Parts: sequence; structure tokens; C-alpha cells
Amino acid sequence: MHQIVTQIDIAASPERVWSILTDFPAYPQWNPFIRAISGVAKPGEKLRVNIQPEGRRAMTFRPKVLKAANQQELRWLGHLGIPGLFDGKHYFQLTTISNGHTRFTQGEQFSGILVGVFLSSMEATTTAGFQAMNQALKNRAEANGE
Repeated sequence: MHQIVTQIDIAASPERVWSILTDFPAYPQWNPFIRAISGVAKPGEKLRVNIQPEGRRAMTFRPKVLKAANQQELRWLGHLGIPGLFDGKHYFQLTTISNGHTRFTQGEQFSGILVGVFLSSMEATTTAGFQAMNQALKNRAEANGE
């Protein structure tokens, strides 16, 4: 298994960050990496997620929500084609830090028999996409203050 993990500290409450993170219809307005999500953030539900890493073509996945813990974590599992070939457990975690601010962690755990083939070509753009989204989330959460 391989994992990509990024973090950013946001000067806003977990409640505010969570409200932005789970407001899927607003993603096209602010998110430079995950361009659109439709569906419900509820365990067992399927989402439709459209991502577009910079310099790459858009891709659409139909992951299943594994966890949606209010103001704490959103996690889903997606597959490229048949499960077991190239699977990704994507997660967003919110942790309260000093002053009631939020540490936002975004990561993905990759598994499957094709990970070695695909990961080397996509690791840098995926990491850059996570970082761009993290910064955009920070900017949006901090824009109106608390």
C-alpha cells in the first residue's frame, strides 16, 4: 500500500471547515482539484466525484462513502475499473488545534495490483492537487472569519 498525505492549518473552526467541505454544490466555485461532487456524505452512499489534476484530463469516480463523522472525518473508497486493480481510500480529517482552529489533513491510501504502474506517473500531480485544494479550502474558510 502507498499513501499520500497533506496537511494545512486553518484559522477557522472545524464546524466552518466541515460546512465548506460537505457543501458539494459549491465545489466548482472554489475547488481547483475536486471540481465537482454529487451525492450524500453518508456511509454506504455512492458519490460522483470529478477530479482534474493540473495539466491532466478530468476523471470521474463513483466511490462509496465509508465514514462521515460530523466535523471530524469524511472517507470514501474508489476503484479504477475492477476492485483490487487500483483502489483508493480518500480521506479528509479535521482536528481542533489551538484557538479553536482546525488542522485539515487530506490523504489517500492506494492499493491493488496496478498501484506500481500508475502511481509513479500520478503521485506528483495528485500531491499538488491535494495541496491546491487545501489552500483553497483555507482561503474560503478564513475569508469571512469567525
